[in-house]
Amino acid sequence: MSVDLTVEGAVAKIVLNRPDKLNALDLEMRQSLSEHFVRLRYDETVRVIVVTGAGRGFCSGADVDRMAGRDHDLRAGRERMQQGAHTFIRALHAIEKPTIAAVRGPAVGIGWSIALACDLVVASQTARFSQIFRRIGLAPDGGAIWFLTRRLGMAKAKELVFTARFVEAEEALALGLVNYVVADDELMAKTDALARDLAEAPTFALGLAKKLFHAAVGPSLDDYLDIESLVQPQLHMTADNAEGIAAFREKRAPKFTGR
Repeated sequence: MSVDLTVEGAVAKIVLNRPDKLNALDLEMRQSLSEHFVRLRYDETVRVIVVTGAGRGFCSGADVDRMAGRDHDLRAGRERMQQGAHTFIRALHAIEKPTIAAVRGPAVGIGWSIALACDLVVASQTARFSQIFRRIGLAPDGGAIWFLTRRLGMAKAKELVFTARFVEAEEALALGLVNYVVADDELMAKTDALARDLAEAPTFALGLAKKLFHAAVGPSLDDYLDIESLVQPQLHMTADNAEGIAAFREKRAPKFTGR
């Protein structure tokens, strides 16, 4: 199983467990995340949820090797997106109890979206974040632009998306994208202490506070994801996306034509 779930007391821990691929998400992992998030949302014994990655990375994004050969059908692409990444991002965002991402190493693409969808982020000094989609001719997905614009404003969010540069842990802290930065060997100790503290808080009150935060700035995540599901399937049909995937697999620089 590439996604592990354990529960200790009132704290549930979800571990992306595909370390040989830096926890890149395949279809089975997306389905498992959706199932776990839905279950935990309604499990009254669980009051805090931690999401982390096994090995030296949090999540390196989608499994690019699985992208090649997708059919060029807009409706099928939209349905695939809605049933895949959007399902588990919606499920994570909808949980009415505190969620914490514990991040070491790379959190890129959809991996960064998972961290952004959590309420709090504890990062180790090795944590690195990137909206890497430009490198394979795609736009960010998983609600990344929605989350980043809310946290950073339009100009800074555009810079991170357009450049696809890496944001190191200390810069992420300065930008307000993470809440704590600790030494790599202290990551889980800090996260566990924070989780235990939140597990003793009034869960229902914090859950309703989350709903107020969600409503504070429009549009809703659901409305945004509906638009996103029309964008990415079109980009999967482009020559630039095909070139980006080929370049990634061949470990060379892509040559984009804007088509």
